[in-house]
Order: sequence, then C-alpha cells, then structure tokens
Amino acid sequence: MGDDDFDDDFLAERFEAHRGQLRAVARRMLGSGAEAEDAVQETWVRMSRSDTTHVDNLGGWLTTVVGRVCLDMLRSRRSRAEQPLEPEAPVPATVADPEQDVLLADSVGTALLVVLDTLTPAERLAFVLHDLFAVPYDEIAGVIGKSPAATRQLASRARRRVRGAQATDTDQTRRRELVDAFLAAARDGDFDGLLEVLDPDVVVRTEVGVTTGALAVAKGATSYSRHIVGVAVPVLVEGRTGIALLRDGRVERTLAFTFVHDRIAVIDITTDPVRAARLEITFV
Repeated sequence: MGDDDFDDDFLAERFEAHRGQLRAVARRMLGSGAEAEDAVQETWVRMSRSDTTHVDNLGGWLTTVVGRVCLDMLRSRRSRAEQPLEPEAPVPATVADPEQDVLLADSVGTALLVVLDTLTPAERLAFVLHDLFAVPYDEIAGVIGKSPAATRQLASRARRRVRGAQATDTDQTRRRELVDAFLAAARDGDFDGLLEVLDPDVVVRTEVGVTTGALAVAKGATSYSRHIVGVAVPVLVEGRTGIALLRDGRVERTLAFTFVHDRIAVIDITTDPVRAARLEITFV
C-alpha cells in the first residue's frame, strides 16, 4: 500500500468517527434524512480537500463545516420558495431567563419539528449548533458571517420561538410508559426493545459528552444498566418526566426525558450527585 492510500484510509477513519454527530446536526438543520446524508457527504468532500493536520479539535471543525453546508442548502431551499412543512409557531411575548438557556436543548427535537420552517437559516444554524451541540458563538459567527453578538441575538430569537412550541403528541401517562419500557429494556439488555422506544435521532447528554443515534444510545444503555447502583424511582426532573436513582435514600443521579412522536428523543443524564442534588425533583 502506498503512502497516498494510507493517508486516504487514515483520513476516512477520522471522518467516520464523527459521522454520527454530523448526521445528527444535519438532520436537525434540514429536517430530511436524505438531505442530511447529502450534507454529510459534502462535508467529507470538503475535508478531503483540506489540510486538517493542524486541526486540534476535528469534531468541532467538522461540525462547523457541516453547519456551513446546511446553511447553504437552507438558503438555496428558501430561494426556491419551497413551502414549509409545518405551520408557524407562536412567538412568546417575553424573553426567557438566560439562566434557563442550558435547558432549551431538552426540547430541541420537538421544537425543530415545529419551528423548522419558521426560522431563518441563520437563526436555525445559531440555535442548533449552540444549544444542542455546544458550538461557541464566535465559531458560529464565522459560519454565518456575523459578529458573535449578532449571532447570540439570532440564537436568542430562535430560542423564543422554540419556547412557544409545545409537544402535544405524547401525554404524561404515555411518557411514563415509555420511560418504564426504556428502563426495563436497558436492564434486560433488550436491544430491540430499546430501539422501539427511541427516536432514530435520539440525543443523550451527560457531563462528559453527547451520544447521538438510536443504535449508539441503545448499545450504551445496555452497557450502562449493568453498572447501575441504587433504586430507580419515577420522578419529574425540573418538570420533565424522569428517573432518579436513589442510594441510601439520597438522589445519586437522574435521567430526564423529552419525547417526539411517541418516542424518546432526548435523555439528559446527571451523574454528579452534587449537581443532582441541586435539581428540582418531584417524586410521582
């Protein structure tokens, strides 16, 4: 094998390690699996034509590249005057508390189903990259060609629309059933059972990182369940349907869920007992 072949294989291997997250970004930006695959492929083409040897954070670099690709696709779509897939969501009259920004990502799946075609491409990019994938505003600013301050305003405007979007297709009783089914399948190592309750683009967030996609999340859940210590009880975590793991009567960790179309779309896991103790937890 020649040096060029080795370099190509190494480059492809590095890209494949980030494909799942790139697809998740593109799906949430474009609302179409087929278009998302096109965006990921274009990102690979751009990477293969670039010198990334000095890129310290390849995942971050690729995320901004796929964001730029999606932005171009959204602008092209809008220039063709394509009809929106969803009705416009109401915009709240008040601005949300900035301290709650970190909680916005829990509703990104539901929210984007509603606001996908009501946001401008720049608003959508700023919101998705920052609130779900934690890309700094200054990096997003370089993608959309605006200042970090203006980018922050775009995300804030999108956030207000997101707050007006309500998930109405899964009631509280059904949410609890889905959570119970998830927990039972995880404990039993029932991979297929997990896939039945997980959205294909489910996102799991912990203090150490983000996992995207039903296959990866199901695999992680079956592994994680073997290490669970304590008693799992149903709770509301900051008002969201969730689970608290108790040890010696104290909350050791929590899982909070968000639902889209009768599936689990987002799971926020707090593993730090100190942070878990600060959460507003209601036993149900």
